[in-house]
Amino acid sequence: MKFIDEAKIKVSAGDGGNGSCSFLRLKFMPDGGPDGGDGGDGGSIFLKADEGINTLVDYRYTKAFQAQNGQKGAGRECSGKGGEDLVLRVPVGTLIYDEDTDELITDLTEHDQLACVAKGGAHGIGNTRFKSSVNRAPRRTIPGQPGEKRRLRLELKVLADVGLVGMPNAGKSTLIHVISAARPKVADYPFTTLHPNLGVVRVSQHRSFVVADIPGLIEGAAEGAGLGIRFLKHVMRTRLLFHMVDVAPPDEADPVEVVQAITEELKKFSPELLEKERWLVLNKIDLLPEEEVDEYCDNIVKRLGWTGRVFKISGVSRKGTDRLVQEAMGYLENMGQETL
Repeated sequence: MKFIDEAKIKVSAGDGGNGSCSFLRLKFMPDGGPDGGDGGDGGSIFLKADEGINTLVDYRYTKAFQAQNGQKGAGRECSGKGGEDLVLRVPVGTLIYDEDTDELITDLTEHDQLACVAKGGAHGIGNTRFKSSVNRAPRRTIPGQPGEKRRLRLELKVLADVGLVGMPNAGKSTLIHVISAARPKVADYPFTTLHPNLGVVRVSQHRSFVVADIPGLIEGAAEGAGLGIRFLKHVMRTRLLFHMVDVAPPDEADPVEVVQAITEELKKFSPELLEKERWLVLNKIDLLPEEEVDEYCDNIVKRLGWTGRVFKISGVSRKGTDRLVQEAMGYLENMGQETL
């Protein structure tokens, strides 16, 4: 299944039921007076965050949603039945925008969090409400109000603990394949990953974290080049970034320049990204002579002036991946304790 991270839908809340204009007519009460009841309220539409859902695929084909209308009032002061509310379930982390104004309506960040996106119309008023000492037979009613209608844009930022960033073919898909149960498409050509892939990395029975394989970036991504900013936003909520780089690229590109290019794109998109913890992951060391690995990698780190954590791995042979996973788990656990 492809990861659907954006959907556009139309929601229409229910209309309120009209008030009734009615007069009581019984055998022994020919002039019983007004008895028209109020209408029922229209149903509202809510979006509810559900941690059991991780895509917006349900809204890819069904795009219009209508809540029930309120029923009309009736005689003998019977009120109309209110329309049932409609609750649409979306993944935790869904942002809801008004498509016409581009206004952010709400951000559903917690399980079972509920947001009303279209309010049902108010009920109409029956003629009973208008009787008085000077108007004993009112024929006035108030109709029900129409429900809100809105066009919405649902946008999902991947809720992952660790995000993998880097140029196409840096080995991100291979890494997520070997450290989690995710099975992303892997090939030796650019832009293999067209949608973010999520994987759960299980370190032990009760210790795990979620990793997101973000589609490869290129220079100009912050301005929309390549896969553009559509996927840069997915790293915003990760707590840790693995900056992956191919130490032996087939085009003989300089790994230092590659890292600097991606760093610049992250900075352009959001300077806050550079404040996140970012580990340099030098991948594909199996393509280098074993006796040259340390010297070659140390030279990259020195030229970059990198002061953060550095890992030397091979996704294909799984060399160094266990240490990377264990270190990440420990960092995330310590980070969680600090926020308690």
